Amino acid sequence: MAGRSSVVAAVDRAIGRGYLNEPFSNEEFEKACAGFGAGTYNAFLWKHRKGNPSRQKEYFELVGKNVFRRIRAPREG
Repeated sequence: MAGRSSVVAAVDRAIGRGYLNEPFSNEEFEKACAGFGAGTYNAFLWKHRKGNPSRQKEYFELVGKNVFRRIRAPREG
């Protein structure tokens, strides 16, 4: 996906390698994707969730209290 952030790429790698299981909390995200600033773990999933009020790109779906799932683009073909 063109234009993905390094955070989204890290989440995708962690899911693909089995370090992060869906659905996941931001605490699990932090453990699986170390190296980003504290603010990233506190805000990124919320900021980029489906239906976010600031109309940021939607990479995650909130599926429970502080529990997220990665939104994936449908496959073409």
